[in-house]
Amino acid sequence: MYSFIKNTLSSALGVILAIGVLSVIGIIFLIGAAASSSETASIKNNSILYIPLTGIMQEQAIEDPLSDFIGSKQTNLGLNQLCQAIQKAKDMKEIKGIYLEAGFLQSDPASLQELRKYLDDFKKSGKFILAYGNNYTQGGYYLCSVANKVALNPIGMLDWKGLASQPIFFKDMMAKFGVKMQVFKVGTFKSAVEPFTSTEMSAANRQQVTSYLSNIWNNFVNSVSISRKISKDSLMAYADKFAGFASATDLVKKHMVDTLTYLDGAKLMLKNYAGISADKKLNMVSAADICAADGGKKKSSNNKIAVYYAAGDIVDTEVQEFSNESMICAPKVIKDLEELQNDEDVKAVVIRINSGGGSAFASEQIWHAMKELSKKKPLIVSMGGLAASGAYYMSSASQYIFAEPTTLTGSIGIFGMIPDFSTLLNDKLGLKFDEVKTNKMSDFGTIARPLNTEECQLLQGYIEKGYALFVSRVAKGRNKTAQQVDAIGQGRVWTGEQAIKNGLVDKLGTLDDAIDYAAKKAGLGNNYEATDYPTPEPWYITLIENKKNQYYETKMRATLGQYYQPFILLKTLTNRSYVQARMTYTPNIY
Repeated sequence: MYSFIKNTLSSALGVILAIGVLSVIGIIFLIGAAASSSETASIKNNSILYIPLTGIMQEQAIEDPLSDFIGSKQTNLGLNQLCQAIQKAKDMKEIKGIYLEAGFLQSDPASLQELRKYLDDFKKSGKFILAYGNNYTQGGYYLCSVANKVALNPIGMLDWKGLASQPIFFKDMMAKFGVKMQVFKVGTFKSAVEPFTSTEMSAANRQQVTSYLSNIWNNFVNSVSISRKISKDSLMAYADKFAGFASATDLVKKHMVDTLTYLDGAKLMLKNYAGISADKKLNMVSAADICAADGGKKKSSNNKIAVYYAAGDIVDTEVQEFSNESMICAPKVIKDLEELQNDEDVKAVVIRINSGGGSAFASEQIWHAMKELSKKKPLIVSMGGLAASGAYYMSSASQYIFAEPTTLTGSIGIFGMIPDFSTLLNDKLGLKFDEVKTNKMSDFGTIARPLNTEECQLLQGYIEKGYALFVSRVAKGRNKTAQQVDAIGQGRVWTGEQAIKNGLVDKLGTLDDAIDYAAKKAGLGNNYEATDYPTPEPWYITLIENKKNQYYETKMRATLGQYYQPFILLKTLTNRSYVQARMTYTPNIY
């Protein structure tokens, strides 16, 4: 009897669990169906494009309807989708204006700058932009300052203090564990190794960081000065006194904001701008709604311009990391570029790069694939926030390079790092090693001891040959001599504005500018369609495979803040190629 009851209960529990799983799956697909059906929805009259400036700004939008369903506050904003929506909304009679709601937005300066250009262009159409924030981050304020009216909560804050970069140095921490980094590099300014070999910035690194930080900040100040009609000297003075601690009423007097109000007051202002009576409901639409609506900028065409997104670390093979951040995986990128090269409908290719570099070997392989593609079709590069070191290596294979003024690029140089664990293993853990070998170098790379003098010389020579190859690739691509490239190389990081002057970049402009240029080079006129590659995976595949990691990543980002990237670096250091073409591991600009 006992056995019968146990088996019956087990079967019942199994059925209940099965029904539960099927129900969850059903809900997921219902959400997907609802999301898909919204693609054909039309935009109502007197609508307002709502852009919440909260979360992480990425190059591409990621479809994630489940986040809305569960009320997740961590948003992944797609720069491509936002720019497309703003551009499209400008010409839609149903859209009366844009509402920017400031929050905690994580983005690089160049992405903010590109988005701001689209907002400025929208405003010139005569439609309104209203910005509201309980608090404004510095980047958020830079973006929102373009609005016709900037509103702040009466007890809110506005962060305006200038830019800083604070590298984190691991040398002494590693020494406590008996670990030392053996470093080989070429480039006076190649500072990526400094966190492992020093406790402070070198004079050369301090010089380059000061230069590009000042250039980025000047861009910010100039733009805010024009939009808010405040002198640059005044803005610099406000930053020196840290405007974040100024009272809200003082910020109005300084003309940094126009008015003080709570959220309900901001909504009333929106209704007034849109010509809606106070008792009517605001009709807010998202960037995704705008992009999915009819009436796109360009008609469908068999002539395609492929916009290929390449973001993240450049790696030899896919690395399984704690983080879900994008990677430029050489074998996949090469395969994708070969397919684009052989696709007869693709008439030109624009590669959108946002990367600080990575594996020198992988960078060379991608360079070769890009060079082969450029023999058959126009190949243009559009630089995002970063296109440095290995990412610049890739870029040099293109026929023309666009960048934002605040893009960080250059950093022509390579280095190698091999950790020495011998003190940890021998002295601290008491491990002893013995060996038998057939040749003099048979134990090269052993963890039992540091590299000897001869091995160090061999590795340094290998790094120098890699640098010479890097320089020759850039020299050929940019029509310069090796001596000219070396003079602006040596690992030196430049902003896009600086890179125009030294010839590393051809023109300052947005992704759309690069696409238009590619169409012109391909002789397409206006008869083309820009198509994103690689095609993002369906949201439900991403959900099944990555949702757990995304949850933990979100929590770690929120907890660690600016220390998140160094944490990921230390965790994955031993999984990376020893020879790297990379700028500083993280610019750490805040």
